[in-house]
Amino acid sequence: MRAMVLEEAGRPLVMKELPDPLPGPGEIRVRVAACGVCRTDLHVVDGDLPQPSLPLIPGHEIVGHVDMIGAGVTGFHMGERVGIPWLGHTCGACDYCRAGRENLCDHPLFTGYTRNGGYATHAVADASYAFPLGALGEDGAIAPLLCAGLIGWRSLVLAGEGKALGIYGFGAAGHIVLQVARAQGRKVFTFSRPGDREAEAFARQLGADWAGGSDEMPPEALDAAIIYAPVGSLVPAALRATRKGGRVVCAGIHMSDIPSFPYRILWEERQLLSVANLTRQDARDFLRVADEAGIRTTTTLYPLARANEALDDLRAGRLQGAAVLIP
Repeated sequence: MRAMVLEEAGRPLVMKELPDPLPGPGEIRVRVAACGVCRTDLHVVDGDLPQPSLPLIPGHEIVGHVDMIGAGVTGFHMGERVGIPWLGHTCGACDYCRAGRENLCDHPLFTGYTRNGGYATHAVADASYAFPLGALGEDGAIAPLLCAGLIGWRSLVLAGEGKALGIYGFGAAGHIVLQVARAQGRKVFTFSRPGDREAEAFARQLGADWAGGSDEMPPEALDAAIIYAPVGSLVPAALRATRKGGRVVCAGIHMSDIPSFPYRILWEERQLLSVANLTRQDARDFLRVADEAGIRTTTTLYPLARANEALDDLRAGRLQGAAVLIP
């Protein structure tokens, strides 16, 4: 198989010809049809996340077709289209797993971080953590749903049921969650880099009630805000924009340091929360919602060999929506 391999954090990926992987007991192998390029991939490649399993094939927004089935696997058939997300395995035995909070498992494996991912022509996954996709949409269009969509959904649920929602950082997750929130009847206010008129226009095109810079205040107080940009200074900005009793949800796996801020902007029972990973139930719930709501992603497609270019474009903020690799 061909794969883009991370050999050292902070260095470009290298195209390699590798032996085809074989699924072990309880695993499936898929022929990759598309793999989204997520900001978490960027954090892995740039060395922001500690101790990746090097050498490593990144990528955890995988859409593929089953082409080999390991011993003991039931419920999948050859050729079936499946999705493989960030959460690749949990222990099932720790306190968190036994409490139904597998996203906080003490001994997890993560696709494209501690086990090989989808920047390749083939990938192996624990069958219990793969999801049938049916006829949900085209391969490249639905790949971002496997992380930007799933984490977006979990963060939206944690944000509560307030009607006025702020989205800070309008990229892959933001443009998906905006559509879900609008389908739920919420008002949505988006915040992008100051002066980024293209992002503001994109948000309005997708139905945002207001779009502006992250240095601006929305026209009305927010019931909740979700921060997708990995910028710690957005936390106090979002708290200032959120009404009494509201919530600010930090949805990224990595964020720059949060600067000190006055207690008065947290007071009055505002809540500051973080999202960690996802559960398999999140995936089942969101994939159903995405189908019912008719979510449409905006994507830029890249051949597998141009994975470094896709990462550079994401790093520089040159993308609208999401980047997707096609082997």
